Amino acid sequence: MNNMVQLLYTFLFHFAADPSESDDVSAKKVILAGSHFLVIPYLLAFAFLYYYLKETITALIAVCYIVWSLAVVFVIPKFQKNLEGRANVLGTGVLIVMLAFTISLGGFENSSYVLPFFGLANPLIALINFKPRDAAFWLAIHIVSILVVFFLQPYLPAHNLPPLVLSIVFISNSIVMSVLYFSIFVYFINQRDEAFRLLHVEREKSEKLLLNILPQDIALILKNEDRVIADHFPNVSILFADVVNFTPMSAQMTPIELVELLNEVYSYFDMLVEKYGLEKIKTIGDCYMVAAGVPRRRLDHALVLTQLALDIRDYVSQHEFHGHFLKFRIGLNSGSVVAGVIGQKKFAYDLWGDAVNTASRMESHSAGGSIQVTEATYDLIKEEFVCDPRGTIQVKGKGEMPVWFVIEKR
Repeated sequence: MNNMVQLLYTFLFHFAADPSESDDVSAKKVILAGSHFLVIPYLLAFAFLYYYLKETITALIAVCYIVWSLAVVFVIPKFQKNLEGRANVLGTGVLIVMLAFTISLGGFENSSYVLPFFGLANPLIALINFKPRDAAFWLAIHIVSILVVFFLQPYLPAHNLPPLVLSIVFISNSIVMSVLYFSIFVYFINQRDEAFRLLHVEREKSEKLLLNILPQDIALILKNEDRVIADHFPNVSILFADVVNFTPMSAQMTPIELVELLNEVYSYFDMLVEKYGLEKIKTIGDCYMVAAGVPRRRLDHALVLTQLALDIRDYVSQHEFHGHFLKFRIGLNSGSVVAGVIGQKKFAYDLWGDAVNTASRMESHSAGGSIQVTEATYDLIKEEFVCDPRGTIQVKGKGEMPVWFVIEKR
């Protein structure tokens, strides 16, 4: 059965659709052509029936409609490429034939109510494929055509068709149109479900992308509130990590190799950040910035960030990356910051404050393969980590500052 349906679809697609169009438009064109093509055997049977009953004009109308249906499949698509225009041409043809059919038989009863049955297909198809305004137009035309036949009926010649024939035709029309309308609604429901499924998929992609850019708490605020996002955090730790001798090393590598190297290293850092529940702020070239205590406050911000620094140092020292052994300078500082999102485009969650600048200075004044911390951080971690005093160093914009190297966890 599925093979037959697929074969029919392929056959109709060859004549009715255009391979350059979207799948949705092509499917709608095939359905329009198929709805006409599949009623040909039904109409052929009625052409013979009415010819046998000496209703020659009605039989001729049925034959004309068969010819029209064949034109719908094989001729009209060559001239009318636009889907909406083609549907209007087809709908007009259906309406004219149904009106002629009803009038030729003397009204609603003798025609087994073919006009109300078949004419309703036009507004339903327009409702599914196009705008509600188009469907309203076809519904109005359908109602007007019924009223026209109603007022003309007293003046139409009587046709004494056998009651059994009228019953058979009425039942046949009821079954055929019930199947057609059911198929239309099944198609509509499937299209609706597919649209909702795609919407859900796209929403999940958007959510995932947003959470890749912003912390979850901040993303929720952006989606639900229209306000500037800026918060003060009195107790935060910030880490900067930078590759030693990155510029001369990058001169010896192709751009792709360089990006692949950084991606491999920083992807592992990202995994560590997620493991410890920290917040990656950004990468600037070969510099990697992480914070603890934002946007969710935590008491162990310095401890957990120091542990991350040790993991980074140990991982880098034990691995080779694209034929290169790397050393990182790592600097930490603790203090208060302002965190938030600024701008309307390409926004990012960022930190501002003297504590951030000092953490950056700790990295730039550190030694390769070492983790340098300020006194503010040392006071928070000295009970848990072994630290080696480096003495005081001259820090740009800060003057003399005592600093320590973190050696290992106690």
